[in-house]
Amino acid sequence: MTEKEHARQSNAAIRVTMMPRDTNHHGTIFGGIILSYIDQAGGVEAVRHTGHQFFVTVAMKEVIFHEPVFVGDLVSFYAETVRVGNTSITVRVAVEAERFGAHGKIVPVTEAEVVFVAVNQNREKVALKKPAV
Repeated sequence: MTEKEHARQSNAAIRVTMMPRDTNHHGTIFGGIILSYIDQAGGVEAVRHTGHQFFVTVAMKEVIFHEPVFVGDLVSFYAETVRVGNTSITVRVAVEAERFGAHGKIVPVTEAEVVFVAVNQNREKVALKKPAV
């Protein structure tokens, strides 16, 4: 593994080993399971980037699955901020699977942009604080 690959691996928002409970009748992982982790990874990035604690998901843009995910795969979700508005943040999440039993074989699974809106404890939309310059 190169230094760049190692840095990317260590910067994953979430890493999860897929289990039998996550499979559909075809023996692959449910797309909905992957979508829920994309949502979580995006939320992790939103909090890290803004310091705000409460967000709700308002949109997930086009998700196309390029490769299936199998039981035992170690799936990494990499998140980066695309843009920050007054009350919202858009996060791009890229998903890769390291194949179980094929150490080092990593395949891109999917990616998506997720839009979150900042809310307060009463679930009311609030403005994000602007970072100091």
